[in-house]
Amino acid sequence: MELKKHIPNALTCGNLFFGCLALVQAFNNDLVYTAYFVAIALVLDFFDGFVARLLKVCSPIGKDLDSLADMVTFGVVPGVVMFQLLNAAFLSVLNTTDLSGDVGISPNYSGIQTEAYFGFIITIFSCIRLARFNNDTRQSTSFIGLPTPANTMVICSLPLILAFQPELHFATKLIENPAFLIAFSCIMSYLLLAEIPLFALKFKNFAWSDNKIVYLFLLVAVVLLFGLNVIAVPLIILLYILISIVNNIFLKNKV
Repeated sequence: MELKKHIPNALTCGNLFFGCLALVQAFNNDLVYTAYFVAIALVLDFFDGFVARLLKVCSPIGKDLDSLADMVTFGVVPGVVMFQLLNAAFLSVLNTTDLSGDVGISPNYSGIQTEAYFGFIITIFSCIRLARFNNDTRQSTSFIGLPTPANTMVICSLPLILAFQPELHFATKLIENPAFLIAFSCIMSYLLLAEIPLFALKFKNFAWSDNKIVYLFLLVAVVLLFGLNVIAVPLIILLYILISIVNNIFLKNKV
């Protein structure tokens, strides 16, 4: 068997490996390094499909392997990240409020808060999203609903905002608010399964005519990242959804 047939699957296994590293860091509550490993996995996930198309090699095993790797990196990992964020948020509330409700008391509550397990709704909906994707013929060249890598990017950007942009008080207060995190988890879970057509960030070739919308989106994304830092990530995903809606509904273009 030719070596080239194994290259895409090797990249997919790389995605899985860095997803496992991200998972270890997430369980250790080192969410910054979790995000770093997820970023590497994202690059490998992009290139496994690109290389498979470039080399004209594909197989049912490769497709299944990709989904299984994605379930770890873009399903379990964001669920654990949200679990850790929720746990920290609930602990923060407990540690600044005594049983009578007086703010300022610090009884040093610790441990896992039951409410934090709600974060795994992200994992459940990601699993359903990946299963639907594998069996939905409408998603061969585009997406219906938010892709799990995009969802994971948003989730993993939250601890990075806390770590590297603490001056954004409005954003940090939201991220440290349990009610916001629960609502945010529900919204992101809905978007994973929403019947919203989204253009795919896939290159069959590098021709401008075939990839105009992708090139323009990536250009704007890079500008936002350089201008706004990590806070740009959720804005970029929102932009991705809005551009897709405009492209499909108003401009009547095929994605």
